[in-house]
Amino acid sequence: MTPLKQEFLGIHAVFASSEMQRLFELVKRIAATPATVLITGESGSGKEVIARAIHHHSLRCSKAWVDVNCAALPENLLESELFGHEKGAFSGADASKPGLFELASGGTLFLDEIGDLEMRMQVKLLRILDGAPYYRLGGVRKVSVDVRLVTATNQDLKVAVQQGRFRSDLYHRLTQIKLSVPALRERPDDVIPLAEHYLAQQNPELRFSKQVLERLRAYSWPGNVRELRNVVIRAAVLGSEPEITCADLPEDFAEETFSGQIRSLAMLGEMERDAIARALEHSGGHQQRAADQLGISKRTLQRKIKSYGLVTERAVMVAR
Repeated sequence: MTPLKQEFLGIHAVFASSEMQRLFELVKRIAATPATVLITGESGSGKEVIARAIHHHSLRCSKAWVDVNCAALPENLLESELFGHEKGAFSGADASKPGLFELASGGTLFLDEIGDLEMRMQVKLLRILDGAPYYRLGGVRKVSVDVRLVTATNQDLKVAVQQGRFRSDLYHRLTQIKLSVPALRERPDDVIPLAEHYLAQQNPELRFSKQVLERLRAYSWPGNVRELRNVVIRAAVLGSEPEITCADLPEDFAEETFSGQIRSLAMLGEMERDAIARALEHSGGHQQRAADQLGISKRTLQRKIKSYGLVTERAVMVAR
């Protein structure tokens, strides 16, 4: 399948897998609506690219794009960043400053790592999402904004709600639309196009050997796309010319270590296959109930049923 490459606000999305092609088609449909979107996925899987693609395809694309990582700032600074402050509101506030909500008005505000938002901030965010105006810190005049909110997290917010760390009303408000970005190991067809893209960015004169391509594709990539990019950059800087060989890869890709990882992954695959087969048996072939038991989506379950060859009469039953 021919890889696709698109640029969203300065970041390239490179993919060839059917999983990512379906996801980006869904992004185009969602982007045309005003719905609030929560993007979930492992760290480094590409959640920010999806958020930028939503803005790129939206009716707000000519307006502001503003992003902030909620985990990168302490609560007192995050409140000032999001909602702004007036001169003298606190020590060091020598001038008035608009918040990110104001700066993003008319456009899109992306809150990354939303699961790390403190409870008090969650209450304030919920009020704004419900259309209520707010005060800057130290302000006496209310501010109203028109913002499309997109959020992302690598946490399970349902679990956070159950544990009392995240408000259930805010969770439901943020998940008008919920998108899940698959881990890189779940879409191996994207590994080589991404690797070649990063290599061309670093040094277009270099190429990968056939053995390197095989190992890159077979690796499990626990750090996802971010790890792949770092491995390619390291190999391009320290590796051989004109062809990068296995000797230029990190220790995790050494033949002995790599062979052990492949054996471990094969064992994990067998365990996963058995777990899926048992869940389908216990649910009488009802895929939605089996997916709920396994804690995965029905679409993911259907993909795994196909990949493991579990297409039996009962397994292919649709959810009733």
